[in-house]
Amino acid sequence: MVMVIITGANGFIGSALVWELNRAGIDDIVAVDTVSLGERPELLRDCRYRLFLSKDQIWEFLQRPEAARDVESIIHMGACSTTTELNVEFLNENNVEYTRRLWKWCTEHGKKLIYASSAAVYGDGANGFDDSSPTKVFRPLNPYGESKAAFDRWVDDQLQSGSPTPPHWLGLRFFNVFGPNENHKEFMRSVANKAFSEVRAKGSLNLFRSHNPQYADGHQKRDFVYVKDITRWTLEILGRPQIKNGIYNMGFGQARTWLDLASAIFKAMDREMKINWIEIPQEMQARYQYFTEAKIDRLLAQGLSRPEWPLERAVDDYIVQYLARGKGLS
Repeated sequence: MVMVIITGANGFIGSALVWELNRAGIDDIVAVDTVSLGERPELLRDCRYRLFLSKDQIWEFLQRPEAARDVESIIHMGACSTTTELNVEFLNENNVEYTRRLWKWCTEHGKKLIYASSAAVYGDGANGFDDSSPTKVFRPLNPYGESKAAFDRWVDDQLQSGSPTPPHWLGLRFFNVFGPNENHKEFMRSVANKAFSEVRAKGSLNLFRSHNPQYADGHQKRDFVYVKDITRWTLEILGRPQIKNGIYNMGFGQARTWLDLASAIFKAMDREMKINWIEIPQEMQARYQYFTEAKIDRLLAQGLSRPEWPLERAVDDYIVQYLARGKGLS
């Protein structure tokens, strides 16, 4: 049996990973989250796992002899994912120190570590979106992005100094991930999720106007990636020890406009497209990203599958199979 620890398991990507591993016949899983099953029972209701532990309990578990013996991998999705969080101390504890402690345990015990980084590391994209570039060249636009960059820089420092590392480790820089199991994220839900509710209630969708003359309204671009691509790639990584250590972009690899997304949403809902243009809030304008696009050459060079969910197909699956039916992954 393969024992896998998944932190953030009662959240969006974490619960989707439990679902993906279950589909592959893996259920010797230790699920970890700060949010209890009682607070958020719906995400893991139909999933199989050995234990559910709080963030505090995981450290006690890792001291047990069976953890050193049986755990093969830690998939660390547990972090503060709120991009508007301004409490730097809170972000440092949850996005930097938490990951360092797991890195050090995996190093000491010879275990694989897969951890969540973020495309927020790249800031406004002025220095590109290349996962082979040193993290120090990027300038994140907010404290959340800075916290993710801080850990990636720390990893760079470990490598430069020749410090020991886990035998197999990967940092995954997620771009605009969307899909089932994100309803609980409230204002941090994807635009696809919010738009479904908005169009169903009003028949129209609000989108931000552009404040950059290089982009017409609605032609701002993002790399939208479906969560089912993310979970499949992570499963492939678990089964392939030959994949090189390093930080990898996790995106579709093609930037699409907000109007592309809107068009796919209205089509999946069988509605006529109607857009209401609204201003970007003043406090957001300086931090607004007009373009993101993952370079995924290094990811594909490791033998991982190509993205399987282009935007239109992904949006249709998400809306028709999940949102319209009030379902999550099961």
